[in-house]
Amino acid sequence: MTVTTPSFPLRAASLPALAARVAVPTYDPRGLRTGIVHFGVGAFHRSHQAMYLDRLLNLGQAHGWAICGVGVLPGDAHMRDVLRDQNHLYTLLTRAPDGHSEARVIGAIHDYLFAPDDPEAVCERLAHPATRVVSLTVTEGGYSLNNATGEFDPAGDVLHDLQPGAVPRSTLGFLTEGLRRRRERGHPPFTVMSCDNIQGNGHVTRRVLTAFARRQDPDLADWIDREVAFPNSMVDRITPVTTDTLRADLERDYGVRDAWPVVAEHFTQWVLEDHFTCGRPPLELAGVQLVPDVEPYELMKLRLLNAAHQAMSYPALLGGHTFVHEVCQQPDYAQFLLDYMALEAQPTLHPVPGIDLSAYQHELIERFSNPAIQDTLARLIVDGSERIPKFLLPVAREQAAQGGDLRRCALVVAAWSAYVAHAATRGEPLVDVRAPTLTLAALADQTRPGAFLDQPDVFGDLAGTPAFVQAYLDARTCLATLGPVGALRALHVTSTQGEHA
Repeated sequence: MTVTTPSFPLRAASLPALAARVAVPTYDPRGLRTGIVHFGVGAFHRSHQAMYLDRLLNLGQAHGWAICGVGVLPGDAHMRDVLRDQNHLYTLLTRAPDGHSEARVIGAIHDYLFAPDDPEAVCERLAHPATRVVSLTVTEGGYSLNNATGEFDPAGDVLHDLQPGAVPRSTLGFLTEGLRRRRERGHPPFTVMSCDNIQGNGHVTRRVLTAFARRQDPDLADWIDREVAFPNSMVDRITPVTTDTLRADLERDYGVRDAWPVVAEHFTQWVLEDHFTCGRPPLELAGVQLVPDVEPYELMKLRLLNAAHQAMSYPALLGGHTFVHEVCQQPDYAQFLLDYMALEAQPTLHPVPGIDLSAYQHELIERFSNPAIQDTLARLIVDGSERIPKFLLPVAREQAAQGGDLRRCALVVAAWSAYVAHAATRGEPLVDVRAPTLTLAALADQTRPGAFLDQPDVFGDLAGTPAFVQAYLDARTCLATLGPVGALRALHVTSTQGEHA
């Protein structure tokens, strides 16, 4: 006879029943108060920043620092519905490479506002004196930043919000309106804390937000620039998309019926500048590293981990692969990534306090190789035209300036072009904000080699840098002649020969 383990829908009323098999909050989520408003409540925020707040709350700290999530995109309506139905609870499942897994119910997000439902409610939540930090995970493309110039470049909802009398639709519009109301009412400004994968994310956020505000009210822009804190941060935890398989695993193994759980690797890191306008939760008690300067850590993470994700994806997709762990368990791909990190990325980094960079690079390969995570290459290449210019191309740019090796960077770009052209000829969708222009450039590259680089908003001055252009053309030829694995091997062989010359 088969014994079926009972399962329960995730609700506040179900927590006592779930507690026998799942870690549940030791605090009462219903008694929390908003201290943080967060834009962009996706999988990563729920596996990372909200998890750290949950740790604090379980320690009896930070009851006045709970999170009110905000969604501004149409697709965020689903998050609104799921969190509302589950009393704003969700399950975080972490999986280690040795197969060990742990599940915990997180209650740190105690409210959620879907901005299109009631923009005024969002503005007032931002203006409320209890809101002391506003954090962001709105992706690399959410900052209206021109990748070539690094300057504010409004479009879409951001451009709408700059019209006189416009009701905010964008994150920048809401932030500016919230700060305007606080200034008028004599409240101190909140801290704006970016947790996105952008070099100098605090500096970038200051630049774009003050540029936005300056087009509306120069005095307000000066006040924001002078009074608001924008701490830089580095965040790290591999968090793949939620699947139906994950939901089924969670119900079978832990008895939790959760409509939108989150799965992540066991590893997590958060390095944050200790610079806040009107206080912060005691994040150091939850394992956050509070430091005076984040830049060495963020460069390490962006140019090693994030860039390596891009570096593996396009050659591996051309080679017919699907999952990250399968790719990184193959010696040719692992060696290519290690060579990229050691020979091209590391020369552009600063010394990182307390970090052995060589050990960190090998640890990344171990993390990528974790079969329990089931991360996909398809997830990694979403909006590649926003990611590659921020993660990989700065390495190529600095190596070109120093006369260093940039052949692996060039091979990744050549593989990117080849993959986009391949997807177009097969009628496969490309999930990228620049999909039409990328596709046209990649198809033109088939008959006019180098045409892919003629995208100023992606490549900027690299398109006119002879060393990079030649490396790209060589990589393109090598890729077409030898295939993806052969091209990786050829690069490693020439590097090894160079070491022994």
